[in-house]
Amino acid sequence: MASANVSHVTDSNFEDEVVKSSQPVLIDFWAPWCGPCKAIAPIVDQLADEYAGKLKVVKLNVDDNPQTAARYGVRGIPNLLIIKGGQVKEQIVGAVPKGHLVRAVDAAIA
Repeated sequence: MASANVSHVTDSNFEDEVVKSSQPVLIDFWAPWCGPCKAIAPIVDQLADEYAGKLKVVKLNVDDNPQTAARYGVRGIPNLLIIKGGQVKEQIVGAVPKGHLVRAVDAAIA
C-alpha cells in the first residue's frame, strides 16, 4: 500500500517540488514495468512514513518524465537520489536493502 507521505512529481513541477524544497528530498525514479522498482517501493513508503517532517519523498515515472531523468543521468532504475539544497547528495542505483537507504538518508538530514 502506498504511503500518503509519498507524492508524485513530473518534469514540469520537479524544480519547485524538489530542487527548491526546504527539506532534503528522496526521489525514486521508477517505471510501472520495472520489477526491482516494485520490490523497493514498500521500503520507500516506509522511509516516507518514518522520516515524515524531516524528509520529503517523491516518485518520478521515467517513462512519462524523460527530461528530468536525463538531466540527472538516470540510465537504470530503480534509481534513488537524495537532493538537499538543490544539490545531489547521494545516488543509489538498484534495489538495495533498507539499511543502505537509511544510512544515506540519515547522512543527508544530519
